[in-house]
Amino acid sequence: MRYLMIVLLAFGSVMSGVAADEVTYVPKEKVAEAMSKGGSLTRGSNYIVSISRRDKPGRAEVHETETDTFYIMEGSATFVTGGTVVDGKTTRPGQILGASLDGGQTHTLSKGDVIVIPKGTPHWFKEVQGIVVYYVVKAM
Repeated sequence: MRYLMIVLLAFGSVMSGVAADEVTYVPKEKVAEAMSKGGSLTRGSNYIVSISRRDKPGRAEVHETETDTFYIMEGSATFVTGGTVVDGKTTRPGQILGASLDGGQTHTLSKGDVIVIPKGTPHWFKEVQGIVVYYVVKAM
């Protein structure tokens, strides 16, 4: 699979034995595995933490109830926020996916950068140079 972004949502699983809002420790081995493949780290009642990995552009997205925070760990990408979703369709309650964005603000993301995408803001990985690995905190 060329594009891999695994984020725990309603259909995801929670780390076994961890209650929604307990302190969660994720050992470095699990973090390293998530960095190599992409994957979830933990979930609470109002957040999800994962590591995502991509090697090509994605679809434009809008999350009506979730704020995304990305920390770029490796690679670089052209990322667009705002604008209008082209050919958008609701894929699950509160989420719209589309082919691209029309308009918006272009950001060049690279290792060490952080970007926060408030709920309701369209966003899109327009171009990816090599492989981008990024730490994701999704707040609901």
